[in-house]
Amino acid sequence: MPQTLRRIGFVLCALAPCAVAQAQTANYPAHAVALVVPYTQGVSIDNIARLVAARLAERWKQPVVVENKPGASGSIGTEFVARAAPDGYTLLMTVNTFAMAPALFKKLPFDPVADFAPVGRVAVSSYALAVNPERLPAKDFAEFLSLVKAKPGQFNYCTPGNGTPHHLAMELMKQRAGLDIVHVPYKGAAGAIADLIGGQVQVMIAPIPTLLPHARSGRVRFLAVTGEARSPQAPEVPAFREFGMDIMDAVDSWFAMLAPARTPAPLVQRLNQDLHAVLDIPEVRELLTKQGLRPSVSSPEEFAAQIRSDLARWAKVVADAGITAD
Repeated sequence: MPQTLRRIGFVLCALAPCAVAQAQTANYPAHAVALVVPYTQGVSIDNIARLVAARLAERWKQPVVVENKPGASGSIGTEFVARAAPDGYTLLMTVNTFAMAPALFKKLPFDPVADFAPVGRVAVSSYALAVNPERLPAKDFAEFLSLVKAKPGQFNYCTPGNGTPHHLAMELMKQRAGLDIVHVPYKGAAGAIADLIGGQVQVMIAPIPTLLPHARSGRVRFLAVTGEARSPQAPEVPAFREFGMDIMDAVDSWFAMLAPARTPAPLVQRLNQDLHAVLDIPEVRELLTKQGLRPSVSSPEEFAAQIRSDLARWAKVVADAGITAD
């Protein structure tokens, strides 16, 4: 009899955390939720966070406050969430540089896998390969490859700086296609784009919305875009995967929500379900599309697998290219 009672007690103890987690989830949220953005106000991820926060607040009947905690290439705000209580009241909205940073910085104050519970993706933004049509007169991607391979080291590409997604994207393409193009880093996107238009540099990979006005005016020419299909913003431009380079799909910027590690699984699932519900609202999808984004929901498991895959991919790209961050 005592042994049976001990077994019953063991089972009850094992089930207790699950019962507590389910109770927390049922009553969630009981007060305001902080949605941390580790970058400044006004950038894409901040705009997305504010859009999602407003709709979650409507759904939850509780305030969802966007808190900008910029600095150290996103590390300050990201570490803040990593150290927060795993109760769903402090969440992170971030971008795919989250999975690039470990390859670029020797010491980070957080572990992107061990310190977080992925909730799910929100949206994706595609990139375009663009050239100055006068300085590199390729009409299509095949001709681009031919011209660049015929003159190794004689063409330059620009980025907003060392270690930026633009930089890693170009290096991934170079490695896969066997190209020799010289990197010219700038202190921000404005100067890089100005010199691309002016012809001081000939090539750039950047988010489609960033370069689209210049492509429409003819000052730059799009040759290929990332993504599983052609972009609705530039449907006449082929996707890289049409040339057998589906690896470039990895370049797409993803925007996503994460919670601190050890957040109870039922609560993570609840957050994911509510995130899905918000992204199913036609107005939300329309607003994201107007920003050049594709609504892109995922399960926590799918998003966790994407993070692991990105970490491995960008670690190899950075190591092979000898990239260091500014």
